[in-house]
Amino acid sequence: MTVLQRFPRFLFAIFLIAIGTVSTATFAQIVPDTNITNVVTTPRVRAELMAQAPDGVVPGQSVWVGLQLTHRPGWHTYWKNAGDSGLPTQLQWTLPAGVTAGDIAWPLPQKIRIGTLANYGYEGTVLLPVPLTIAPDFKPPLFATSLEVKLKASWLVCRTECVPEDGSFVLKIPLKGSTALNHALFDAALAAHPKPLAGTSQARIAGNTLQVSVTGLPAALAGRTLEFFPETPDVIDNAAPITQAWQGKVWTAQVPISSQRESSPAVLPVVLATLGAGGAGGVTGYRTEVKVLGTWPQLAAAATVSPALDAALQANARAGGQAADPVGAATLAVALLGALLGGLILNLMPCVFPVLAIKVVGFTRHAGDRRAHRISALAYTVGVLASFLALGALLLAARAAGEQLGWGFQLQSPAVVASLAVLFTVIGLNLAGLFEFGRFLPAGVAALEARHPVVNSLLSGVLAVAVASPCTAPFMGAALGLAIGLPALQALAVFGAIGIGMALPYLAAGLLPAVARALPRPGAWMQVFRRLMAFPMFATVAWLVWVLGQQSGIDGAGALLALLVALAAVLWAFTLAGRSRLVVATLSIAFFALVAGAIGPYIVQPLQRTPAVASDARWQPWEPGRVDQIVASGRPVFVDFTAAWCVTCQYNQRTTLANPAVLADLAAKKVVLLRADWTRRDPAITAAIGQLGRSGVPVYVLYEAGRAPQLLPQLPTVADMRAAIARL
Repeated sequence: MTVLQRFPRFLFAIFLIAIGTVSTATFAQIVPDTNITNVVTTPRVRAELMAQAPDGVVPGQSVWVGLQLTHRPGWHTYWKNAGDSGLPTQLQWTLPAGVTAGDIAWPLPQKIRIGTLANYGYEGTVLLPVPLTIAPDFKPPLFATSLEVKLKASWLVCRTECVPEDGSFVLKIPLKGSTALNHALFDAALAAHPKPLAGTSQARIAGNTLQVSVTGLPAALAGRTLEFFPETPDVIDNAAPITQAWQGKVWTAQVPISSQRESSPAVLPVVLATLGAGGAGGVTGYRTEVKVLGTWPQLAAAATVSPALDAALQANARAGGQAADPVGAATLAVALLGALLGGLILNLMPCVFPVLAIKVVGFTRHAGDRRAHRISALAYTVGVLASFLALGALLLAARAAGEQLGWGFQLQSPAVVASLAVLFTVIGLNLAGLFEFGRFLPAGVAALEARHPVVNSLLSGVLAVAVASPCTAPFMGAALGLAIGLPALQALAVFGAIGIGMALPYLAAGLLPAVARALPRPGAWMQVFRRLMAFPMFATVAWLVWVLGQQSGIDGAGALLALLVALAAVLWAFTLAGRSRLVVATLSIAFFALVAGAIGPYIVQPLQRTPAVASDARWQPWEPGRVDQIVASGRPVFVDFTAAWCVTCQYNQRTTLANPAVLADLAAKKVVLLRADWTRRDPAITAAIGQLGRSGVPVYVLYEAGRAPQLLPQLPTVADMRAAIARL
């Protein structure tokens, strides 16, 4: 064979290397740190990391950095003591050697009342300043022109409901020159920080009341009403009114002690400020440490939890790595039967059916070779079974390590979705007759494939599992949910039952002559059928592009389409003959590499907020704790746990859940509709699904005060929905 004859294979090898390189780079984009910025925006808060270094970065001196939180109207975050509920904002810094971060210089909070509770926090815009101390011997890296500051921040933002949020930030402060654009914001925030009080303060315990007296306050405050902010949580009754008075220059107050007190401090740090504090209007606060005299009342008894919550906590503990209890033989048998039936139904998924159909039709090419049929069927079964066991083991290992994963977790990664789109595009073009894989393979590999066709069947089983696992078919949901909490051997038995169910049709065709004889005779129809099967593959690609659009936005979906066009051009180039094949293939590979490098990052870029799947005005986004708040108000709640990559979910949303009669019944019962979008990984949704005994979507559940959650079938009919709603 001449060099020119070998060159096309050499080009194809380069093409495979290019795909691998691009895929590696694409997967690297999943790491959140690659998307760090100094501004993070959510539907509720705009967070920005900013600096104040008017003299640059000088060894032995300090510079100021701060996280500014701008809240949408009605929302708030919390002070260092959140009050009756909530959590303070947390800041975790990553700084160069020789630079240390101090504590937050908390501005004065305001008292935020919600019902019978009182919290301490911030509305509007607040800047949380932090001093960075530069060591006297600080030396920046060679050629460095700036000081890089990294921050991982987390905050709880609340209205009537609460949403935990976080963000990763990076800021470069020039070593030389002035950074003082935000000096007014820092000056205002530091002015709102309470000043230390020089006077003495003490509190005498009288029953369930603290009798506080404070001296040394400015004379201008005499006679004015002051706000009282304790820095130590869970000591005073935050919502109860305090009785205060001035005795000359001494401020006194009667402060009720909390009946749920959790500590008995000897010193109680507090902040006093004029009424209406909150960092605005030039309000000045003062910090003092109150010495407590007397004996504290007895601490409240430890709080207890409801049996349902205790069971959920125990389930979470098992999911976190503790040993799980085995179930009885009868329960396990039901789970195995449900898993077997669910695996059988998985063959009807649009992605799986073409793979299975082509494999079964392949029997007709060699109708008399019963031994080859049996071996192929067994190899396919081994591929399916091994893949399900591997996925199950990975899921159980991740859960044991504390990860919040659920069934179908792999399609929560845009890189995996894009890779599957590439794979199905290649398979679709092959089925359509654009190219044959044998022309691209070296002679040795082609001969190996001919000698060992069993490998093809095994890999077909692996492929079928890869594309079928995103959705749980009917009967599988409860079985998978149970499997996550079982000991490893029983759990893997459930996963194995799913694999056996999925492989059963092809296994029956290979092992039972009667099934094989029922297949049609070989003929020209086989080529027509093969090309027909290309269209389900292209439909799957269209679905995957739509899924990616839900994860990475319209730019990501467009970038994937452009990449698939470039890939098709490369495959077409290798079908040419003569010198044109060399030239066009070289140009097409270069074009593919250029396109992949230029637009590949758009494919895996995260959206600031994943849009709700198939949403309309009736549906509201699910958030942690929101169900409890709505149910507590007296209204029932229906939650649709869904994902863009779940075919069953999308079918249900466009049929049963959109049925006018069902929607009318929900409206008549004043049911609040919430949609939990699991398209991208969301630990809160994963935990909620796990508490319901499920591990994947779809999950449909009705909540009502005083009753256990009502789970509905994964393929609910209109009758199922209306009957469940009628029971509310």
